[in-house]
Amino acid sequence: MEHGVGAGQDGTAGTRGRPAHLGDFTLTRRVLVTVAWAVPVGALGAVAAWLLLRLIGLITNLVFYGRVETDLVAPGAVPHPAWLILTAPVVGGLVIGLMARFGSEKIRGHGMPEAIEAIVLRRSRVAPRVAVLKPVSAAVSIGSGGPFGAEGPIIMTGGAIGSIVAQHLHLSADERKALMVSGAAAGMAATFNAPLASVLLAVELLLFEWRPRSFVPVVTAVAVATIVRAPLLGAGPIFPVAASGMVATPVVDLLSVVAGVIGGLLAVVLTALVYLSEDAFGRLPIHWMWWPAIGGLVIGIGGLIQPRALGVGYDVIDELLTGRATLTLIIGVLTVKALIWGLSLGSGTSGGVLAPIFMIGAAIGALEGHVFPTSAPGLWAVIGLAAVVGGVMRSPLTGVVFALELTRAWPALLPLLIASASAYLVSALVLRRSVLTERIARRGYHVSREYDVDPLEVLFTDEVMHLRPVTLHRSDPLPVTAAVLDAVVPRRTPLDQPAARRFPLQRLFPVLDDEGRLVGVAPRQALVAPEPGACTVGEVTIGDPVIVRADDTLRTVASRFAAAAVSAAPVVARDDPDRLLGLVTVEQLLDGRLRDFAEEHHRERPLRLRGRRARDVVV
Repeated sequence: MEHGVGAGQDGTAGTRGRPAHLGDFTLTRRVLVTVAWAVPVGALGAVAAWLLLRLIGLITNLVFYGRVETDLVAPGAVPHPAWLILTAPVVGGLVIGLMARFGSEKIRGHGMPEAIEAIVLRRSRVAPRVAVLKPVSAAVSIGSGGPFGAEGPIIMTGGAIGSIVAQHLHLSADERKALMVSGAAAGMAATFNAPLASVLLAVELLLFEWRPRSFVPVVTAVAVATIVRAPLLGAGPIFPVAASGMVATPVVDLLSVVAGVIGGLLAVVLTALVYLSEDAFGRLPIHWMWWPAIGGLVIGIGGLIQPRALGVGYDVIDELLTGRATLTLIIGVLTVKALIWGLSLGSGTSGGVLAPIFMIGAAIGALEGHVFPTSAPGLWAVIGLAAVVGGVMRSPLTGVVFALELTRAWPALLPLLIASASAYLVSALVLRRSVLTERIARRGYHVSREYDVDPLEVLFTDEVMHLRPVTLHRSDPLPVTAAVLDAVVPRRTPLDQPAARRFPLQRLFPVLDDEGRLVGVAPRQALVAPEPGACTVGEVTIGDPVIVRADDTLRTVASRFAAAAVSAAPVVARDDPDRLLGLVTVEQLLDGRLRDFAEEHHRERPLRLRGRRARDVVV
């Protein structure tokens, strides 16, 4: 019997050379298939957005103006009878409740949490009926006066289109996710003519990764959707502003922090309002099918107070961003829109959040514009829009780019960035979850919005493996003595961890031939209590074991362990798979996590003033 193996016995890291088999990205030509399918998905997403906007226009015109037209029009653009303003949202809510109960419950809500849930929990599978029912229910909700946007429903509809296409193809769940998000982002781009913001929204909210395999298909679909949008809906900005006078002075930059903090606090209030409303509806002693009708009654009452708070409100957003809104309109929209949106959304009706957030953010910014110094009309409204989007969505870059692409106010880039990041900070510090993820959490699931490099991806096997595992020969007799099985196994101690830590006994034993070549492995249990008739180690040896290379990353090792359902494997040289270098176990994979833990919690002062001693603190 031998204790230890050849290379690496001196404790050096000489088992690994340049990792030529590794690259910056794990990308294969397979991505070209996904990119190719993203082209029709993007075109279909644009058509779906156009159809949804036309359907919203049709229902709005029928309900409030009694005519058959499809152009978008504001429900409160002209006076209407009080009974119509009060009853239209109620009837619309009743229709949505019936569609949800007898069609698909997935149409309830504003679309983005449902899209996230489909990606994270259902392997990006969306039922075909959702692709039809979601836009129709949203059109009924908005067309009957609901203070919602079209973007949430179009995200779910575009995502459903991508998912349905993918489900008819022989694709993996990750490839299906790429096409689903491609459809969602394409619908967003076509709705707002904001391609870059749509891509960022996909990255910050839907993909849960930053990898070429998903990023390139999403960009492809967004580009196609933006091109297709031009002849359908036009190519100009949705809310163009006179950006020539917007000068970002130091005073404006400094006050943008204040605007961001205010926007973040408003985002906290709006998020709390939605879920307080949802809790209140949940306590009602009636079926949830009736909740949207009750939410419609809230909308109707709000419409009587401020009719222009009804509907998508693109006309009001335009007035706010261009500085043409009166103080009465600003205050009315800020209060009424926020209340009826938050309260009615909690009823489970169908409608998006972005357009209402745009209006509320622009209103709070316009109100600040009456106090803060300004160089151009609408400057603070644009800043407020970016701040509230960054705070509510927890997507600061999306908030900035959305504001810029909607208005083309490029000179305001720096104050927008400052305000959005400030709102994001306030919102993330005060609230554990956003308006998008709280609903998922209430269903018993957890979604993390933090992306970082897996610490297992930057450590190699030979940095943590057992250097000299106990090895056996095929001819060794059974059972193996306890003195051999319980021998102390030296191992690397990365990250300055104490070498005296207690570790589990070796559970897997490499088996060598007479020339010291690896021929298999033997589990500890088979050596301690062999099967009747087994006399030598060779009779209980697994001849084709799972092996890992010294220059494999710990992430690769973890994936291999999971796929094979093993917890230990011999480590071999890449150029010679029969040359044993060590043994790696699940415990070593946990060691890889110590680096991440140390970098987050180990506090030190590498540089210090002369005469003062450095002090390390571990929490």
